[in-house]
Amino acid sequence: MTNARASIRDFLGERPERGPGACSTILLFGELLADCFPDREIPGGAPFNVAHHLRGLAGERGPTPILVTRIGKDERGERLLEACRAAGLAIDGIQRDFLHASGRVDVIVDPADGRHHFEIPPDQAWDHIHADVARMVALARRPGLIYFGTLAQRAASRQALRYLLVDSQAAGFLDVNLRPPWLRKDVLRWSLGRAETVKLNEEELSRIAELLGLGAGTPDQLGERLTHTFDIRRLLVTRGEHGAWLLDTDHGRLETGTGADAIEVVDSVGAGDAFAAVFLLGLSLDWPAELALERAHHFAGAICGLRGAVPADAAFYAPFRSAWRLTEETGT
Repeated sequence: MTNARASIRDFLGERPERGPGACSTILLFGELLADCFPDREIPGGAPFNVAHHLRGLAGERGPTPILVTRIGKDERGERLLEACRAAGLAIDGIQRDFLHASGRVDVIVDPADGRHHFEIPPDQAWDHIHADVARMVALARRPGLIYFGTLAQRAASRQALRYLLVDSQAAGFLDVNLRPPWLRKDVLRWSLGRAETVKLNEEELSRIAELLGLGAGTPDQLGERLTHTFDIRRLLVTRGEHGAWLLDTDHGRLETGTGADAIEVVDSVGAGDAFAAVFLLGLSLDWPAELALERAHHFAGAICGLRGAVPADAAFYAPFRSAWRLTEETGT
């Protein structure tokens, strides 16, 4: 397996080794857009959602989330910018685009079970993140970790992300978020090779195994093959209301229970982003892996009781801040 890992690294480029420890700044790269429901628009995009939760849960006591994205010089862009300010997020990494419109995603929700799918138009402002401007933000902020996904790599922004990960030497957190038809195997391989931590759901795990020729097997077997092939330190696999599991090179396999508070599901938009945010918070604050996993699952379930991916009222975060002692200290 060592030779296989070496060949992957030769192909993808060496990934820096990162030790454990707290991270003071997290750079979140990718899409900032409007989630367009039939009755309203809500600010969204996975990087924005994760940043919003990080700030809402931990405030100044947690890691500083820095969005690196691009929006249009239009009314939607102004609303998105105001949403970032209202959430207490820094805006120095948000680029403005005179040629391309601010991003939007049409969210189609099944009223029977709250499940959804997305329709994502091409060629939006976040597809054109300028590499040199993004690099300057990273040099100024010196992030310990870069959060990214595959969707924001569907066009020109892909090059900006590559520069950021190589130049910053920050650890990578890949939130896969497969969004057909915006999927390329070369992008997926490169992303997996650059990530220290990878988050995906069981359906995506099966799909990736098929795409990359990892063979058939149980989810655990596929997860083991994926981590060994790409030398992934942590593989997070979510299972919706059934919990989540983690393959960790330091702690082995951990799994959440399936028990959760009874929540009336409004929609599941952003549940995965909520999970990622809390696990990132746990990494930053050095929570035990099992505790971070349980808290991430619980918080993701709570988000399913909202319309959209982030709460309209910051008071939503208060019970979690209190229960997790984030109002008093940055411990557990």
